[in-house]
Amino acid sequence: MSEEANERESMSYDVVIVGAGPSGLAAAIRLKQIAAEKDREIGVCVLEKGSEVGAHILSGAVLETRALDELLPEWRDMGAPVTTEVSDEKFLFLRESGATSVPTSILPPPLKNHGNYIISLGNLCRWLGEQAETLGVEVYPGFAASEILFDADGRVCGVATGDMGTGVDGEPTANHTPGIELHAAYTFFAEGCRGHLGRQLMDHFDLRTECEDQTFGIGIKELWQVSPEQHQPGLVVHTAGWPLPSDTYGGSFLYHLEDNQVAVGYVVGLDYKNPYLSPFDEFQRFKTHPAIRPTFQGGKRISYGARALNEGGVQSLPEMVFPGGALIGCEAGTLNVPKIKGTHTAMKSGMLAAEAAADAIGLAGEGRPVATLSGFVTAFRQSWAYRELWQARNFRPSFKFGMILGTLLSGLDQVLLRGRAPWTMKHGHSDHAALEPKDKHSPIDYPKPDGEVSFDRLSSVYISNTNHEENQPPHLTLKDAAVPIEVNLETYDAPEQRYCPAQVYEIVRDDDGLNPRLQINAQNCVHCKTCDIKDPKQNIVWVAPEGGGGPNYPNM
Repeated sequence: MSEEANERESMSYDVVIVGAGPSGLAAAIRLKQIAAEKDREIGVCVLEKGSEVGAHILSGAVLETRALDELLPEWRDMGAPVTTEVSDEKFLFLRESGATSVPTSILPPPLKNHGNYIISLGNLCRWLGEQAETLGVEVYPGFAASEILFDADGRVCGVATGDMGTGVDGEPTANHTPGIELHAAYTFFAEGCRGHLGRQLMDHFDLRTECEDQTFGIGIKELWQVSPEQHQPGLVVHTAGWPLPSDTYGGSFLYHLEDNQVAVGYVVGLDYKNPYLSPFDEFQRFKTHPAIRPTFQGGKRISYGARALNEGGVQSLPEMVFPGGALIGCEAGTLNVPKIKGTHTAMKSGMLAAEAAADAIGLAGEGRPVATLSGFVTAFRQSWAYRELWQARNFRPSFKFGMILGTLLSGLDQVLLRGRAPWTMKHGHSDHAALEPKDKHSPIDYPKPDGEVSFDRLSSVYISNTNHEENQPPHLTLKDAAVPIEVNLETYDAPEQRYCPAQVYEIVRDDDGLNPRLQINAQNCVHCKTCDIKDPKQNIVWVAPEGGGGPNYPNM
């Protein structure tokens, strides 16, 4: 153990959970519920890198309450921020100047939202955090888990938080405070999509040897205060088509919450080919469509954010357990793509992991101390969550054939066969490898933002309330400093300038236009993880910055 590690204080728990999202908080609550049922004690800790629970949570979101019903059956009487039931829904195929409405009666069952609720997932997580603390869970926001701890046998035995007060040069400042080690019998990793510790665990334990590569999308979202005449509480609108080209997967959502607020978002599959494509600019252009613009005309944009999401489904699920812990929720990739929902499946995975850990620790009986929670995998594969993912498995790969054929294939699979086809389609690619050289494509002339419904990146980042301590080690790291210019700029015209939704990456030159170099504006980073996914040479590695840094999303 290093001298630095020896300086760190340590705390011990039965279970440590990294990430206060839906899966992590559901796991924490379920552990405490089981302990109470058995009149036993269990120590549970949740670490959250955001400044508060919910600060980094970004989702559409329409909630299917199945897992919440199981976890906290009395949630309606407990003040849960789940109040706007879906009252109407529409699906539009957009053309540049027109739209075709698809009758909801012919939509695939997963796309129908009767009985669901439009929510702020950040607010739901804040509420779940309160429920967890009431039960005795120790929740620590503002502490980023930065290191996985292993025991002498190679088993995960906890995590360490990052040091505070380390300068950009890597040297301690006057405010330096060493991180803390949190030891546990079991550690759950619930960092969300493309968690940086989860990525290390998949490599360390070879957890992806039996699955396909994960495929991702980037979701970009704004929250608007709209005029009352444009507001219809409970209305859900989804679109496909324009402005994306037909060979690029993606679409939009508009969710009408309470208090004249509308959440609007755009998702672009990160397996797109054209290096000139900009998901941010596609989103801004989408809002100018004549079928969409009236909703926002005269309104005010309140907040902005972006986050990568898993789209691989069951084919891309890694082995979810390893000696000493488990991957739960979007850390593993439990999003149901045709439903465009992952909260209920993430929560269920966390609950099942909690039950397996409680059994192994001895809360539910005499206990069976095991290195690996194989009982969690068995329970998950027997659960309704896994059945959902299995039935959805052919939806996303259908669209590798383009929008028209993909729509027909996914309709066949989801409407006629109800997800029970005797075949499983493969994704067949990694997102970063799908990007083609600039010579195969032409630059896209995106319209300038009008400042009314479309905006630039920097004004968007401003309303995400993003902040990082500037004097800290970089959290956007390069394996090879030469790659951005010698490969990315030369071959792909520096696509990081366009796939990043926060203007983190810029190619700057001398006054004479020579000597290009990559400038990384890490202060702007909204933690979406797109760069970690889409960089064509996988040269950019996102690591956790100092705890509390990043966006602070209100009502997102």
